Order: sequence, then C-alpha cells, then structure tokens
Amino acid sequence: MLYYYLPIIACALVYIVRIAEVRRKRDTIQGPVCENLTLQLFILIGSLMTVGSIVEYVLRGGGFQWWALIAGILCAIASFKLRWAAIDALGKFWSLHVEIRENHEFVQSGPFRFVRHPVYFSMVLELAASGLICSAWWMLLVIPVLFVPALIMRLRLEEPALVEKFGDLYRDYQRRVPLLIPYKWPAAK
Repeated sequence: MLYYYLPIIACALVYIVRIAEVRRKRDTIQGPVCENLTLQLFILIGSLMTVGSIVEYVLRGGGFQWWALIAGILCAIASFKLRWAAIDALGKFWSLHVEIRENHEFVQSGPFRFVRHPVYFSMVLELAASGLICSAWWMLLVIPVLFVPALIMRLRLEEPALVEKFGDLYRDYQRRVPLLIPYKWPAAK
C-alpha cells in the first residue's frame, strides 16, 4: 500500500520545493519588469503538470514503474541543482521576471558556460520529473503543447533585451553557447 502513495508523495514534494523556491526572498537589485504573463503561465503549467500527473496516476489505479520513478527523482534533483547553481551565478541579478537593470552584469560563469538559459532548461527537467515519477505519460504532452509556447514567448522578450543591453558581447555569446539544451562543451576563450 505504501508503494501506491510513493509517486504521489514524491511528485507533491517536488512541487512544494519549487513553490518554496519561488516564494523565497533573495537579496536582489530590482529593475523594470518587462511583463508578468510568462511567469504566471510557468506557475500555472507547473501546477497543472503536478496535479495532472497525480490525477492520471490515480485514475490509472497506480501501477507506476520503478525505472520511471527513479528517473523522475533524478530529473527533479538535477533540475534543482541546476537552478540553484544558476541563481548563485546570477547573484543579485536573479529575477523571476525579464528584468534588465541599469548596472546589470553579464554572467557567463557556472551553468551559463554551457547554456544561455539554464533555469528554463531546469524547468523542462522539473516538468518531466512529475510525469516520470507518476508514470503519467499523457501529462508529458504538457511540455511541448503548453510549456514550450510559453517559453518561446519568454525567450522572445528576454533574448532581444539582453542583446539591447550587452550588444556584440551577447551576440558573440549567442553564437558560442546553446540557447536551452547544453549539447556541447564550452569553447576555450
């Protein structure tokens, strides 16, 4: 009977850690917020993914797969570690919004050496974690159907804002470093 509840508990814990992270107060420099819609969409999609994965699992009558549960937990751990490393690298410039400050510094250290948007990649891992933990294969469709369009909307705001702020420095970074998926090792400077 405990095995039945294990995916539900694990999926809920991933969500609780994520929401606690969103609400955590950090020492940051505030800047003008470009928009709020994508953050709201990210939170809504994450909530839908969690609840939907649990509902799919319950409606199916349980029957999770151990390999998927373990893969999901590993995805969640990787997601949190990657996001925390990105937040540490950004320091006082971390934001949940697209916020470019007047004295904004261009960060290329930590996970930013491998991918321009490690936090967004971590969000994909986290969403996949919920579906895998509960063996909720239908809910995994939320990633390409809902999350990717919201992410594209965010990137269409953020990338031009960074180019406007940092100019050729950021354009060079765009040429060298993948946008979202870290598929290559960083080139030596």
